[in-house]
Amino acid sequence: MQEIEYLEQSKEESILKITDIEELKEKANDIRRGIIEAVYGAKSGHPGGSLSCADILAVLYFNQMNIDKTKPRDDARDRFILSKGHAAPALYSTLANFGYFDVKELTNLRHLDSNLQGHPDMNKIPGVDASTGSLGQGLSIANGMAMSSKLNSKGIRVYCLLGDGEIEEGQIWEAAMTASHYKLDNLCVIVDNNNLQIDGTIEDVMSPYPIDEKFRSFGFNTINIDGHDISQIIKAFDMAKAVKGKPTAIIAKTVKGKGVSFMENQVGWHGKAPNEEEYKKAMKELKK
Repeated sequence: MQEIEYLEQSKEESILKITDIEELKEKANDIRRGIIEAVYGAKSGHPGGSLSCADILAVLYFNQMNIDKTKPRDDARDRFILSKGHAAPALYSTLANFGYFDVKELTNLRHLDSNLQGHPDMNKIPGVDASTGSLGQGLSIANGMAMSSKLNSKGIRVYCLLGDGEIEEGQIWEAAMTASHYKLDNLCVIVDNNNLQIDGTIEDVMSPYPIDEKFRSFGFNTINIDGHDISQIIKAFDMAKAVKGKPTAIIAKTVKGKGVSFMENQVGWHGKAPNEEEYKKAMKELKK
């Protein structure tokens, strides 16, 4: 299996933070283009829920997180857990655009000779902080990281992205109780609330609404935002950093398939790849 090579950057490039809103929008668009390239190249994958979280990932990696692209295993780095691991194309595209590896690698998604598996593998891909994919387990992993940072006083923040269908899993709420009990104020949960899962709307399958009130009842500080508004996303993360004594849950209202007109709000695009005609149409829209 071919190893992914780290890209070379200067120290200044490796710690640069983007504050310009329009530039962050462009980064989110680049991430979306990478998602389509990856899923089309694989002829399989999960584009819908990957596209819905692109703006959130753009803000986290390019504006918020304390990470150095030249030191993907630095003990002092902030951590990101993609609990909804099937949205791996979004994480891979983010990591590639951030500079951990070449964006050309994205077309090797799910290929037999590629490290870019269908779900993230921290042992094969620089920048991946946890191997995920079994839904419901990511928040427990994030709890452990946040608690460890409290014990060793390293001061890292931990971010965990959950799917709104994923929070139907009971382990999520066990982990939520734990996060609140141990006052993990260095933990920030983001719920990608695109309202669709593989079998339909989340209301029809097993409604978790009202999501904010549920997390609040479990002892979380809660913030509701438009998950595609870059300014709101930045403000929410900044607010979460200021909260002491309790974890924060950001409920981000998003659109499944965001950015590609024929994929938006269509449950059928949860787990299938575009054909050539659809690929060309999607890329044309994302290049505008």
